Amino acid sequence: MTAPFRLPPPKPFRGDLPQTVDLAVIGAGVIGISTALFAARAGLRVVVLEKGRVAAEQSSRNWGWIRVQGRDLAEIPIAMEAQSLWQSLDAEAQGRLGVRQVGVSYLAKTDAEMGGFQRWLDAARPLGVSSHLMTRGKLAQVLGGPVGPYVGGLHTPTDMKAEPWGAVPELARMAEAEGAQIIEGCAVRALERTGGAISGVITEAGTIACAQVVLAGGAWSSLFLNRHGVDIPQLSVRSTALATGPLPQALPGGVAAEGWAARPREDGGYTLAPAGFAELHLGKDTIRHARRYLPLALSGAFSVVLSGSAPKGFPDALGTPRFWRHDEVSPFERMRVLDPAPNMAKVSEIKRRFAQAYPDIGHVNHRDAWAGMIDVLPDEVPVVDHCAKIPGLIVATGMCGHGFGIGPAYGRIVADLALGRDPGHDLTRFALNRSYAVARDRAGPNI
Repeated sequence: MTAPFRLPPPKPFRGDLPQTVDLAVIGAGVIGISTALFAARAGLRVVVLEKGRVAAEQSSRNWGWIRVQGRDLAEIPIAMEAQSLWQSLDAEAQGRLGVRQVGVSYLAKTDAEMGGFQRWLDAARPLGVSSHLMTRGKLAQVLGGPVGPYVGGLHTPTDMKAEPWGAVPELARMAEAEGAQIIEGCAVRALERTGGAISGVITEAGTIACAQVVLAGGAWSSLFLNRHGVDIPQLSVRSTALATGPLPQALPGGVAAEGWAARPREDGGYTLAPAGFAELHLGKDTIRHARRYLPLALSGAFSVVLSGSAPKGFPDALGTPRFWRHDEVSPFERMRVLDPAPNMAKVSEIKRRFAQAYPDIGHVNHRDAWAGMIDVLPDEVPVVDHCAKIPGLIVATGMCGHGFGIGPAYGRIVADLALGRDPGHDLTRFALNRSYAVARDRAGPNI
């Protein structure tokens, strides 16, 4: 299946701009769409405003994993709620979200890596995870292999997958059916404020009156916030992925090892990606926030390499303006869809590594390759919080590569924040004004 962001939408989301709503959502990725779905179900008049297309950026470019395994301890209850929501939403959609319980496994080459898995498991087990350690012999039984110097692994049998390129647009259609309005090709240029508080959103097509706004802009969120005097240390890293053609289905679920990750797809192929590897473009924010990311870089948990200057028009490109008037074209209109080129050297490497791990599968071709920009924060967990500096604004960004899997739960939480309800989880860990320091003694997370 070709990547969906290169296909015309099966049903464009269009419509006239409403004059007034209860809640405006900026960004039609999985977080924004899920927020709209649950807010509309609660009776709010909701509009989702998307500069490009529904799920055209990271929400359709991710691996499709819906996992609890490896999550930050504060996020585990939310990730477990998300799994339950994915199952119920898939049932409502008569299976069109492609949700399947397939299990997720991490492989270890050393006893030290196994020790890290054990520390996470010891901390996570009281929260009710189904995870357990696997010996080398168990790998062959559970995963059909793989070949390699693996001493064991961590396995979570209740983890799931879905097909992102179909799931998020389907959620959007469900949100529409509940009364939410979704408008593609309509960028929000700025927030309208009265007495400091939000009184509307100024779009390229006009102004919508509202008292509450949710910013779920992914890689673009920091740029939008900076325009309004709110600074968060969010960067974006490029991650490459590929889809193979149909291959023997030797691998039952998601697997991540040193240098490669894989999961089976509904079309009979596999989605492959370079586990633990990402590329960072040099830009204004990269330079400004470098100090805050140094502890993460020195941890050795991930391989992040500098990959030249951010391309023209990217959120952190040197030429991208940090301020614009509400009556002039914004950076969001100049780049409707953030579509980075894949790293084709990595594509070749991933295919080779996967073929080495599963030699019985045979030659590994690829039907398509793509890349996405993952919005990250220094402590690897997102911001989900009211913005005290701008009353009426709720920020949900910096999903650190797991926004798709946890998206419905954060959507439900954000909708309840907009409704003034108890979100049902302790959100202290995800505060906008936290320190963002990496805690050395904290188990997890894993992007």
